Amino acid sequence: MPGFVREKKRITEPNMCLSPPLMQVHSKGNHRSPFQATDEIESPLLPGLPDDVAKYCLALVPRYSFPSMGGVCKRWRSFIQSKEFLMERKIAGMLEEWLYVLTMDSEGKESHWEVLDCLGQKHRLLPPMPGPEKVGFGTTVLNGKLLVLAGYSVINGTASASADVYQYDSCLNWFVFHFTFYMTLNIFWSKLANLNVARYDFACAEVNGVVYVVGGYGVEGESLSTAEVYDPDTDKWTLIESLRRPRWGCFACGLNGKLYVLGGRSSFTIGNSRFVDVYNPEKQTWCEMKNGCVMVTAHAVLEKKLFCMEWKNQRKLAIFNPDDNSWKMVSVPLTGSTSIGFRFGILDGKLLLFSVEGDPAYHTLLYDPNAAPGSEWQTSEIKPSGLCLCSVTIKA
Repeated sequence: MPGFVREKKRITEPNMCLSPPLMQVHSKGNHRSPFQATDEIESPLLPGLPDDVAKYCLALVPRYSFPSMGGVCKRWRSFIQSKEFLMERKIAGMLEEWLYVLTMDSEGKESHWEVLDCLGQKHRLLPPMPGPEKVGFGTTVLNGKLLVLAGYSVINGTASASADVYQYDSCLNWFVFHFTFYMTLNIFWSKLANLNVARYDFACAEVNGVVYVVGGYGVEGESLSTAEVYDPDTDKWTLIESLRRPRWGCFACGLNGKLYVLGGRSSFTIGNSRFVDVYNPEKQTWCEMKNGCVMVTAHAVLEKKLFCMEWKNQRKLAIFNPDDNSWKMVSVPLTGSTSIGFRFGILDGKLLLFSVEGDPAYHTLLYDPNAAPGSEWQTSEIKPSGLCLCSVTIKA
């Protein structure tokens, strides 16, 4: 996550935060009677067709038509925002892949989310997220939606940890793309239930359709061992078994149906931790491994494997296979200075390495794990408009 940590003190890269929101404007819609609303909800999706057939038909509609679909009726709009709609599109082979990148401008003053399509060619901006600017927040994807969780902000000179969770509905991307007016409404971010424990510099990840947050710093700057899980069906966070020791500045990922927490620091180690905490949702217990990475600057999951890059060795990819708990090292080709760092992105089953250098001459590196030996590495023209702070891939 953006920023670096040291003990109980917060050290951030300049202005690595979410930009403040636009002024929210509320439009007045047409008023409907309760009878009209009830009829709309109970009416069939497509007259004359069973709902299961109608749902499949709607899933075949191209993404650019979603604004029109959403305007037909409340039930259609609710359906295209549902988890069921994603499943129907997956069955129909209609899922589209998008890369959401949090970028910083060249002067390091402002950040924003932008969206790249499956070819990396379309740059679009997301409406700013509500609330104050934050650092130390977490990001993940749940049911085709972008989640931004908690973080640390300064309001009127007072610093505080946040428990806020916001969600951006990627199915409404085309509203933003084609109707600039909606940008001023800021209607695409919705607020979810707060965390039980406000925190920043924590680990978070989606596993088996729920979201976990682990560790971090609390409201008093204390290191945390608490963990909790979010159920989207109930919009509720529930505390689960804590780590056996506090951990902060770490990251998490889901592999083989389990939650892995790596990197960062803990109160049981001197320096950065090599311990890997693994949570089994079925048994609801934690176990521990001792062969993790330290000082990880970039990470991503691709084809059920974890790709990492360590600060001390940014010329090699460390690839973790959860099937046998082994690590494989792959050399990164030179593209200029040997000290260049990278941020990761995933598109079309390939790993993108975005340079953290502002020099436009630097190309994005592309690693294809399925390419023939010797052909895994290529250069790509895909790159965000500014410095990549973090990214997530959404299929919807």
